[in-house]
Amino acid sequence: MARSAIINVMVQAAMKAGRSLARDFGEVQNLQVSLKGPGDYVSQADRKAEEIIYTELKRARPGYSFLMEERGVVEGEDAQHRWIVDPLDGTTNFLHGIPIFAVSIGLERQGQLVAGVIYNPAMDELYTAERGGGAFLNDRRLRVAARSRLYDCVIGTGIPHLGRGDHGRALIDLRNVMGETAGIRRMGAAALDLAYVAAGRIDGFWEDALSPWDMAAGLLMIREAGGFATDRTGGQNIFDSGTVVAGNEAIHKALLAALKKPATGR
Repeated sequence: MARSAIINVMVQAAMKAGRSLARDFGEVQNLQVSLKGPGDYVSQADRKAEEIIYTELKRARPGYSFLMEERGVVEGEDAQHRWIVDPLDGTTNFLHGIPIFAVSIGLERQGQLVAGVIYNPAMDELYTAERGGGAFLNDRRLRVAARSRLYDCVIGTGIPHLGRGDHGRALIDLRNVMGETAGIRRMGAAALDLAYVAAGRIDGFWEDALSPWDMAAGLLMIREAGGFATDRTGGQNIFDSGTVVAGNEAIHKALLAALKKPATGR
């Protein structure tokens, strides 16, 4: 598959950062037996991967702005373009030696997502998408799953943990969705969850309290794979609300309806 110049730039940055993370991941697995634990090591790996991405993208497109998980906002001379970067999505998985984590890079042009790359170095899976050009996994064209009934579907989500998220709301959502589906999965890396929707591995996904860098690349992939992605209200206020609901047309609609239901009894 012939890639555009901008996708090549993003792939090069993601894979270079991914190789660094893969080396550090091996060390983290060894550190599991230590008393102190690998937490400090993981934060170093995260920052190192972000520095690699920043350097590569800055070299290729010097004027573009950045929104990065660690570095924050970096204003560039070119206000029309912005990179949205998560150098290590799935940090807790990484910390525990679980090979479900990824580098995620999205590109906005005039506020519209136009390109995305997600790379899982542990599995050597590279997801790419460009507006109007489709979505791909290792150069294989992606389409969202075609199931139309929620009870046939496996749905992904994120579950809030200590100190984060609305636990009460999440329990209501789980109760309402789990009773209508074939299964719910919590993978621990939102970027990969969204990529899995695009690839048809899971039929839909919802989560609250996300940041733009968790979602940017994955949102474009789903849309380019023929799917739908909105906020919880069905609108496009995804980044500001921090919420996302995704799937094919039928499953997206059914998920929105399920998530609007009130709490039910036992």
